[in-house]
Amino acid sequence: MTGHGYERVAICVVSYNSAEQLPGLIASLPAGAAGVPYQLIIADNASADDSVATARRLAPRARVVQVGRNAGYAGGVNAALAAADPYTAALVLNPDVRLTPGCLAELLTVLRAPGVGIAVPRLLDAEGELILSQRREPTLLRACADALIGAERAGRTRFGEVVSDPADYDRPSDLDWAEGSTQLISAECLRTCGPWDESFFLYSEETEFDLRAGDHGFVVRYVPTARAVHLEGGSAQNPALWSLLTANRVRLFRRRNGLPRAIAFWLALVLRETSRAVIGRPTSRAALRRLLDPRSARRMFGTAPDRVDRAPVLTPSAG
Repeated sequence: MTGHGYERVAICVVSYNSAEQLPGLIASLPAGAAGVPYQLIIADNASADDSVATARRLAPRARVVQVGRNAGYAGGVNAALAAADPYTAALVLNPDVRLTPGCLAELLTVLRAPGVGIAVPRLLDAEGELILSQRREPTLLRACADALIGAERAGRTRFGEVVSDPADYDRPSDLDWAEGSTQLISAECLRTCGPWDESFFLYSEETEFDLRAGDHGFVVRYVPTARAVHLEGGSAQNPALWSLLTANRVRLFRRRNGLPRAIAFWLALVLRETSRAVIGRPTSRAALRRLLDPRSARRMFGTAPDRVDRAPVLTPSAG
């Protein structure tokens, strides 16, 4: 391998009932990681299907870690990192990601720019359409804009959390955080920031880590010349997953902004989900139930200790 001989990347994949997804990911790695020395580590969260056997059959040189429980995405990432041989950077991947040729080399080149701690690619869906993967830090103003004019319209301005103008995806940029299915993280960033937060079982774990990296002075850089396909999960269509995503947003906001502002943030989310629930969206109805549930509220606002909030038994997908 040439071009990055001084580097060694730990490619960390978190699997959970991913036997159908792993073959495509593994098949994409020789071209997607061409020119970059790497070690593949697959952390399996107690899959009930043939994920482990599939990984061992298709990638016999990979290190397969059986976590022994469904530890969530952050738990799987941490298990894979702990099992890796010494590395200079770690590529965190969902099993439903497919790297396009040269993706890792492009990301690694950008990662070595001064101050960059995380590099992320342009993401496409299964039909080749752009995935809106760039994010701004959650704020009360952005939550209100989302509730009042909608995420897509707000995202075309600085008042939206999701960057929704396709033109913003045609040029390199520095982000507050990015969708978590495909992130290349420097070893220095990981050493400084510590492990991913496992109290976020699904959703907000990448937000928390990327914002924490920013707190330590590391830049999250978007690289449009590096491309990957993310087949994507169903959080936007699945009521249980959407409700968990919404509640975790409140938990993270409370941690970073304190209780009084978190209550206002919660109210903005209640307004948003109510406006969508009245037009019949099942996801918003589920989110509203969770936002108004007293037990869930105690966890969101910190009056009960943080704990792993289990998601329904579905294949995990960050973002």
